Amino acid sequence: MNYKKILKVQAIVLSLNLVVAFAKIIYGYMTGSISMEADGFHSLMDGGSTMVGMVGVWFASRPADESHPYGHRKHEQFASLFIALLLLITGFEVARGALLHLQEPSVPSVTSISFLIMLGTMSVNLFVTILEARKGREYNSPILIADALHTRSDIFVSIGVIFSLIAVNAGYPIIDVVVGIVIALVIAKAGLDVVKETSYSLLDASVLDSDMLCEIALEIEGVEDCHNIRTRGTIDNVYVDLHLHVKQDMQMDEAHCLAHAVEEHLKERVKGVKDVVVHLEPVQGQ
Repeated sequence: MNYKKILKVQAIVLSLNLVVAFAKIIYGYMTGSISMEADGFHSLMDGGSTMVGMVGVWFASRPADESHPYGHRKHEQFASLFIALLLLITGFEVARGALLHLQEPSVPSVTSISFLIMLGTMSVNLFVTILEARKGREYNSPILIADALHTRSDIFVSIGVIFSLIAVNAGYPIIDVVVGIVIALVIAKAGLDVVKETSYSLLDASVLDSDMLCEIALEIEGVEDCHNIRTRGTIDNVYVDLHLHVKQDMQMDEAHCLAHAVEEHLKERVKGVKDVVVHLEPVQGQ
């Protein structure tokens, strides 16, 4: 994986996220718009997520060593958990702020600048989404692809803020608070989704379908059967462990070549397979 190019894209995204975030937070605070300010904190968490992701990618890019023979890829997962914590805290604070405004209601000031800021930041988010999705496919980077999907969801949140501003302008300020609470829930859900996805890798959940791997292994001549197939890691960095049945009278050098052939065949046929450990077992009764 080209980590340097991924980090460069993340640096661009971070800069844009911070500009978008502070534009919405500052103007939302000045005008008293809860929904715009909440959306600004949402964008700020996007910037924080990108920053933590950059640190995770930097650590994950280090090669395997004696102390970490499987590499440092799980730094990405730990970085993701930290991002999830930030999202959950932010969601709570945004919701608390919105509820406080229910106790002390105020009518936010809506101007043409409010709409211009929201439309401008939506345009930036659209650019970021397209950039990350394209570069994510080009560099085969799950982080960029996932962040592109996250940023795309931000666009819909911003659309909600625009409708909130229209409602406030029409004389329904309560809508601003409601949208703020909805955004808080969106932020919290994003945090819980990150925890869910990250837990699969940290708890070594199965990554690939065992039957599919067995069928591919059986394509190599000399493999009689396979069982006890285990996989772990992430979809772009999979470790496979499987047991193969071979003829009882197979010579050791033939068995070694067979195991190597199965390993290379799986790596060639299944995208993302990093390493394959093959255990050979003689078929009884032959």
